[in-house]
Amino acid sequence: MSERERERDQARERAVGTVAELDLKPALEAVLMVVDEPATEEHLAKVLDRPRRAVADALRELADEYSVQRRGFELRLIAGGWRFYTRPEYAEAVEAFVLDGQQARLTQAALETLAVVAYRQPVSRSRVSAVRGVNCDGVMRTLLQRGLVEEAGAEPETGAILYRTTNYFLERMGLRGLDELPELAPFLPEADAIEAESQEGVPSFDPDAPDTHADDKTEL
Repeated sequence: MSERERERDQARERAVGTVAELDLKPALEAVLMVVDEPATEEHLAKVLDRPRRAVADALRELADEYSVQRRGFELRLIAGGWRFYTRPEYAEAVEAFVLDGQQARLTQAALETLAVVAYRQPVSRSRVSAVRGVNCDGVMRTLLQRGLVEEAGAEPETGAILYRTTNYFLERMGLRGLDELPELAPFLPEADAIEAESQEGVPSFDPDAPDTHADDKTEL
């Protein structure tokens, strides 16, 4: 080992020792202030050189403290990790500041397509189009670009690409997992029946064909 490598290893050991000596809760707050996606307890424990159990307990204590204090933010466990979020009561204030008159919502076509993927996943584009009754290729491309859906292999019978929602979708929806999606059965007829009815009047879709539905070409 060269002298430079030895010095680098020694510096790394000193840094780890320093991190381990920090107060855990303030250290967690500092790290969570800069994450761009939910951080797992395992990752936080590794970074801060602490036992996972200690990190998990500290995170839950912080979340409880923020709730008791009615802070403008809260600490949530979302999509398998922890992250700061604006408290719902103050969403209007955040929207007024961030949007400043601009709209950043999903189009109706995008919402419908995303809902079909969420409840029928993994699902192909042709099946999503059949349920909706219109070609959804344009919207699916946009959902992919926005990171809300992703490819999930291929359908054995047809070879069609299958799609599913992502962890980013769970994060944006405020869900811990897909099991927290609201139940649709009380409000809709059977999904297979909807698809069967839609298939009768909808021609097969060519993924390479131009998208002629203006509604579905609208970007998110």
